[in-house]
Amino acid sequence: MTRRYWNINLEEMMEAGVHFGHGTRKWNPKMAPYISAKRKGIHITNLTRTARFLSEACDLVFDAASRGKQFLIVGTKNKAADSVEWAAIRARCHYVNKKWLGGMLTNWSTTETRLHKFRDLRMEQKTGRLNRLPKRDAAMFKRQLSRLQTYLGGIKYMTGVPDIVIIVDQHEEYTALRECITLGIPTICLTDTNCDPDLADISIPANDDAISSIRLILNKLVFAICEGRSSYIRNP
Repeated sequence: MTRRYWNINLEEMMEAGVHFGHGTRKWNPKMAPYISAKRKGIHITNLTRTARFLSEACDLVFDAASRGKQFLIVGTKNKAADSVEWAAIRARCHYVNKKWLGGMLTNWSTTETRLHKFRDLRMEQKTGRLNRLPKRDAAMFKRQLSRLQTYLGGIKYMTGVPDIVIIVDQHEEYTALRECITLGIPTICLTDTNCDPDLADISIPANDDAISSIRLILNKLVFAICEGRSSYIRNP
């Protein structure tokens, strides 16, 4: 895998608050190598290590995108949801930003069935068939469609399990992470000071609570994916 330059700036990361960890009482000792100091009861992440692993993650996604691989971005907490959707749309990735449904990947056949149902209902809505149903039936199908849009809207074009999964909050998305581990899907995780860095294939030590931090990390990964996709289009 070729190493590239991704313009990862330590000052930019500091301004985004990437270095702020959790309180010193709420930490995982496995994160000790990635912590540089304690300040006012808060652990401070070593941004040099963050830059190194973020660069590795960018190299990985660039390489995968340049070979036409598919990505899934997962971040369902309120602070991450909008950034996840924006990043996924920009990089043409699949995403989950509302709720992770257990078995979404490990029980793919069930997910696929739900997706088929979702597509059928969307088609019926577009063609106006739902409006021709009795009011009670139409209301039921519209509620069902709304629910499917909320939980599956970001993966509606996904035809199989993804090649790489990017996870914004390891604690919040632990079920998704375990499913990836079970299936052997490579993962990239934003790893705050209360997380286990050994669980992901690439753990990026970073503040996973601040919107500015989440957005900065996703921006770098999205740029690398877009660059990789451009390379794939030029050299199919």
